[in-house]
Amino acid sequence: MNLKRLRKAEAEFLFQFPRGFDDPAMLEIRKKHNVPKLIELSQSVFEPEDFSRPAFIVENLVKVVSRSSMISMFEKPKFRDFAKGLSSDERDFFVGGFQERLHGREQLGFEMMLDMMATRQLAKWSLISIAPFYFNPVDDVYVKPTTAKKIVEKLEIKELLYKPRPSWEFYQIFRERINEMKAKVDKSLSPNSAAFTGFLMMSL
Repeated sequence: MNLKRLRKAEAEFLFQFPRGFDDPAMLEIRKKHNVPKLIELSQSVFEPEDFSRPAFIVENLVKVVSRSSMISMFEKPKFRDFAKGLSSDERDFFVGGFQERLHGREQLGFEMMLDMMATRQLAKWSLISIAPFYFNPVDDVYVKPTTAKKIVEKLEIKELLYKPRPSWEFYQIFRERINEMKAKVDKSLSPNSAAFTGFLMMSL
């Protein structure tokens, strides 16, 4: 990892926005993304006890994806149609994967969700990483393809090779590196992990 380049990006960002993401100019940008409300929604409907109602979970996953400013306008209806088209058994499998992803064996859950989404050509980084980010916004990461590719390239994360199809191996290492970087810069740059990767995208 190129720490010198990370420090340079930090210095330049804080020169322009001295209070980081608490700077008035950045607060205006943050308002547009509505992250706090989606965090509140996700944390209120994806608790372990909620997973006894698979239809409820799927309904709220669709809400999260539909309301997120970080998901493209093309992917939102595709995910909604995917959710509506699931048979009862497919829905239970997908929800079981999501439960594992949030509350159990993370890799198993990730791969269960990915397998089901792949059957509808929806194995996309944005869709598989958005809800876990809102549920756990400090430690989990949202993987936006253009941002992830730039971070890997510019910060010379040698052990990572970005590929369009999601994989647990990439996600796990990417998350580890993002959390390592957050600990090395000013706290104002990481009110949540998506803000931090946004800072990297803007500064690199």
